[in-house]
Amino acid sequence: MELRGNQITLGELWDNPKSRAVFQKRIPMLAKHPLQGAARTVTLEQLRDFLSGWVPGIMINGVMQELKRL
Repeated sequence: MELRGNQITLGELWDNPKSRAVFQKRIPMLAKHPLQGAARTVTLEQLRDFLSGWVPGIMINGVMQELKRL
């Protein structure tokens, strides 16, 4: 999947069933978060920066690698 330099939005990723499945599998709490709708304009880069304080780097890197393979 082309992540456009990590500038692809979460809305675009969540609208794609394959990339949504990556989030549901690897970071399920994000996929079920009540603010998911409000976060649709957040870029993947912004999400990565935000998650780095809450989620281990290996988990974030795994998500990024899996999305690139789609």
